[in-house]
Amino acid sequence: MKLKKYGMSSFFMAVAIMGVIGLVGCKGGPEETTSPPVLPAAQVGVQTVVEENMGSQIEVVGTVRAVQRASIAARVSGQIAEMPVVLGSQVQSGDLLVKISAAEIAAQVLQAKAQVEQAKRNLAREEKLFKQEASTLETVKGLRDQVRIMEAASEEVKTMMKYLTITAPFAGTITSKIASVGDLASPGVVLLEMENPRLLQVVAQVPEALILKVNKGDALTVVIPAAGVSVQGEVAEVAPTTDSATRTAPVKINITAGTNLRAGQFARVSLAGSNEKVLAINDKAVTSFGQMERVFVVEESTARLRLVRTGIRREGKVEILAGLSAGDRVVICGAEKLQDGQALVVRPEGSPLGGRPEGSPLGGRPEGSPLGGGDNHERL
Repeated sequence: MKLKKYGMSSFFMAVAIMGVIGLVGCKGGPEETTSPPVLPAAQVGVQTVVEENMGSQIEVVGTVRAVQRASIAARVSGQIAEMPVVLGSQVQSGDLLVKISAAEIAAQVLQAKAQVEQAKRNLAREEKLFKQEASTLETVKGLRDQVRIMEAASEEVKTMMKYLTITAPFAGTITSKIASVGDLASPGVVLLEMENPRLLQVVAQVPEALILKVNKGDALTVVIPAAGVSVQGEVAEVAPTTDSATRTAPVKINITAGTNLRAGQFARVSLAGSNEKVLAINDKAVTSFGQMERVFVVEESTARLRLVRTGIRREGKVEILAGLSAGDRVVICGAEKLQDGQALVVRPEGSPLGGRPEGSPLGGRPEGSPLGGGDNHERL
């Protein structure tokens, strides 16, 4: 009895399921689908991808330096009595920078002067005695040598007196002031630093693999990002040896001074690398989509999206490292609003925008053209 009841329940359940399936299948009749709107054909300019020589560029870093710069130090010991300059002071050649007070040197000058006068008196007396045959020639020669020695010592002390006054060796700007009035100046210790801002150069360390390609007089492109300046510099000096630790050699490049240029600024120097054949196209063909770069390729009069990887850019051209092959036709004009799969009207390469498309007759359009009447275009 239980088995019979279970079988009837299963039968009714199956009938219910089949009814639901039938209702679902019949509801609304056949499934209705909406087709996406057909985009109009876009008139575009194209370029064929070809291989061409496009020399690579290698950048090395450098620093802006002044051609004329000097570290001002004392030659004698003494207390600084005057220093009429501050940071940023503009000085001319010969202007006073530092005056040192050294009383002992002044005393040495007086002492040397007295010794010279005494030696001359002794020589004069001995020469008088020699004429009277009361002295020897050897004694007279010895006194003459002594006079010359004393005069040399006197000149040495007078020269040291000149060292008490330090003047500017050239016209320039004070860039560093280390000492002040009242400090003790010692021989060789830097007191001031100055440079000429009108004569600048970039010092760059060039790898040994490229140093043989750089010669004196070459023109190189120099970019100073902080100043927003890009200039053509001339190579002034090339080191004849390479540093064994860094495998680089210093190169000095003269540049034109500007109002925004300062010594110590960071610079980039472009050097010519290898000259190889690469795939290159007009840089207008490449558009950005987020972090990706893309181009549209013409395939049977249809735009096909391609993701590419680019290399160097120069003079309106861009190197294609991946994504294209030689012979591909890419859209270079009108690619901004294209969509993948959109129909295209291709203008002949090199023709101006709005010119007669490829294969279109001069007097009209072929029958069946999808562009409408009056358009002298042909869908390829």
